[in-house]
Amino acid sequence: MATLVDSRVLLDLLTDDPRWAAWSAAMLEQAATAGPIGINDVIDAEISVRFAVPEALDAFLADAGVARLPMSGPALFLAARAHARYRARGGTRSGVLADFCIGAQAAVEGWSLPLLTRDTRRYRSAFPGLDLIAPEGSESSP
Repeated sequence: MATLVDSRVLLDLLTDDPRWAAWSAAMLEQAATAGPIGINDVIDAEISVRFAVPEALDAFLADAGVARLPMSGPALFLAARAHARYRARGGTRSGVLADFCIGAQAAVEGWSLPLLTRDTRRYRSAFPGLDLIAPEGSESSP
């Protein structure tokens, strides 16, 4: 079973976040021992800003054992529907479509692709039943 890794977890490592880097490293290692780990196109784009050239990103992903898992049409469709429901409920934050793309890919993979994340509120709301690997008691992170 593969684990989809949210960009916040990888950014914790890339920025050596004092609060979260150790947790993220440990969870990434644990996920890697359970099976393949990967990112989708959105996560790829979100973390790429930390690199000067694509080859540096490729090297980081290879060193971390992270594969690229392209998004499917059904995942993109589900993300759009989740985003529409969010807006219909009065959601006003911009930039949330990326989170819906990440959650939808994990959901479309037969609900068997766990998502390693620190930000659970939107995922739990939009995709109930999604298998989340998150810090104890987390709802969202700053």
